[in-house]
Amino acid sequence: MRHTVKAASIVSVAALALSACGGSDSTEESSDSGSDVKACLAYDVGGRGDQSFNDSAAKGLDQAKDELGVDTEEVEASQGENDAAREDRLNQLVDAGCTNVIGVGYIYAKAIGGAAEANPDVNFAIIDDASADSEGDNVAQLVFAEHEGSFLVGAAAALKSKSGKVGFIGGTDVPLINKFEAGFKAGAKAVDPKIDIQTKYLAADGSGFADPAKGKTAAEGMYDKGADVIYHAAGGSGAGVFEAAKANKKSAIGVDSDQAKTAEKNVQDVIITSMVKNVNVAVFDYIKASTEGEALAGLNEFDLKDGGVSYSTTGGKIDDITDKLDTYKKEIIDGKITVPSK
Repeated sequence: MRHTVKAASIVSVAALALSACGGSDSTEESSDSGSDVKACLAYDVGGRGDQSFNDSAAKGLDQAKDELGVDTEEVEASQGENDAAREDRLNQLVDAGCTNVIGVGYIYAKAIGGAAEANPDVNFAIIDDASADSEGDNVAQLVFAEHEGSFLVGAAAALKSKSGKVGFIGGTDVPLINKFEAGFKAGAKAVDPKIDIQTKYLAADGSGFADPAKGKTAAEGMYDKGADVIYHAAGGSGAGVFEAAKANKKSAIGVDSDQAKTAEKNVQDVIITSMVKNVNVAVFDYIKASTEGEALAGLNEFDLKDGGVSYSTTGGKIDDITDKLDTYKKEIIDGKITVPSK
């Protein structure tokens, strides 16, 4: 049975974002309550250091360790492994004393479902999956309205494009990444219905999220065909997109975290904005709820309205269009614009 919970133990995601900035009082008050919780992350391919999705999750884990006083542990996925190997990894975390196990990415769906059934006294969470495979009374499905955030950066791409040609690069062609593409296209076409949008997916499996060389080649091909702004939803492969943008004196849009801050310094200036997905807030909130004796379960969605997704303004490259983007944002929140998810 699915328990639909929206910000169950939270006033709002935005409020948690503020707590992430740190407050010594809240840190001191919660440190004791987290003493019995051991929170563990099983990363997607790329792991900590991907400058994107996994790093955002790691940020939430680090915050929980620092502010809540919980013990933590981390493991990383390997290329080409199967569901049985992933479930083994989760069970190893349970054997290591983890009270809360978080699978970072939809690739853990079946593994989370199996491990949760086998360990009913352990709390599990999965990021980016709401399928029946990962459902369970002791499972929290942490999902985001990526299409809404992608609409805004799609609009930004069209507003900043001089050629009338933009691009989208996804790690792999699956429903989750299709949400990024659908939102991006809708946003770009809201600005310019005739805009030319090129699309490329890098691989048929998770390797598409950890192959900067493929990302660079795909981006170079789009820039060669006239695109001047490319949005990637390809995890660590996005580093290659940024390299191509730098070499071709074009622009790029980051994903998941504010990549104008997290990418390599020599390419940060090509990133005009990023679709920020607050995975760190979801991870922190999930752990915090357990330290307060209110473990989350069921479907928990973080959308544009409550700050689950947003866009970044680092570097000032879209300062001239933020009024327009905020107008679109308000229209989405108010229900005047319905953003497609596929």
